[in-house]
Amino acid sequence: MQGTARYSGAVPSPSTTPSAGAPSTEDLRVDLALALKLADAADAASMARFDAPDLDIRTKADSTHVTEADLATERSIRAILEVERPDDGIFGEEFGVTGDSTRQWIIDPIDGTANYLKGIPMWATLIALAIDGVPRVGVVSQPSIGRRWWGATGLGAWTNQPDADPRRLQVSAVTDLAEASVSFQSIHQWDDVGHLDTLVRLSRAVWRDRGYGDAWPYMLLAEGRLEFVAEFGVKEYDIASHVPIIAEAGGRLTAFDGSDTIGDRSSLATNGVMHDTFLALLHPQDDASESNP
Repeated sequence: MQGTARYSGAVPSPSTTPSAGAPSTEDLRVDLALALKLADAADAASMARFDAPDLDIRTKADSTHVTEADLATERSIRAILEVERPDDGIFGEEFGVTGDSTRQWIIDPIDGTANYLKGIPMWATLIALAIDGVPRVGVVSQPSIGRRWWGATGLGAWTNQPDADPRRLQVSAVTDLAEASVSFQSIHQWDDVGHLDTLVRLSRAVWRDRGYGDAWPYMLLAEGRLEFVAEFGVKEYDIASHVPIIAEAGGRLTAFDGSDTIGDRSSLATNGVMHDTFLALLHPQDDASESNP
C-alpha cells in the first residue's frame, strides 16, 4: 500500500529569491483554500475512528502499522482532488503516486499512526502542494487537540486560536545555544544512524531538550516555542507540508547535512538565524576539514 516513488525536488531555503516562474500568490491563495478544505474532510474521517476499541490495525511490509483510518483519510482527500484538481498528481503514503504533473499533492493521512492506534492525541494530517518540485502550500491539522497550522509562499504562516482570528506565525529570535530549546524526536533514530554521540553533544549545549513527537514540534518551532527540530528516517510526505509553514514563519528546513532537500530521509528545522550554528555543532568535523585543507 505504501508508495515507493521518491520526491526528488530540491527545497530552497527561505532566503532563496523566488524564480520568475514561481506561482502567483493569488493562485496559491486558491490552492491554500482547497488544502484547508481537504483538511476539513480529513479531520472528519480521522476523528470518526480515533480511539475506537474495534479499530482495524494491520502491519505493512516495512513493519509499520496502518489503520482503517489512515486509508479512509487518504481516500477522503483523494476523492476531492479527483474532482477539483483532476490534472494534478498525488503522492500519498498509503496509495502511492498517481498522475504525472508539475503540480503534486503530497499527503500523509495520519502522521503518527503509532500514537493514533494507542489513543494518544499527538498525530496529524499533513497536506502539501509541490509545484515544480518545491512545496509551496502546507497544512498540518491536528483535530484531536483542535489545532491547525497552514501557510503558502508569499501568504504567511498561520494557526487557529479558540474564539479568535487566526494568528500569524513567527519563529523565535533566540541566537544563543545556551538559550535554545530543541526537539530530537527519537533517541532510537539518532542511534540507528550513528549520531547518538552527536545527540549527547547537542543536549549538553542547549538549554532544554525533549522529544515532542511527530509533526507538532515543527509547528512549535514555527510558533517560536522551539529553535531546533531534527529527525531521521522521514519520507517526503512526513515533512513536505512543514516547508512552506516554517519558511513563511521565518525559519529554515533542510536535510540533516544542511542540503536543501526533503529527499534525504532526514530533516533539520531551525528558527533560521541559528541554522548555521546548529550545523556547526552537529558536524564539527566539517568545520575542521574546511579550516585545514
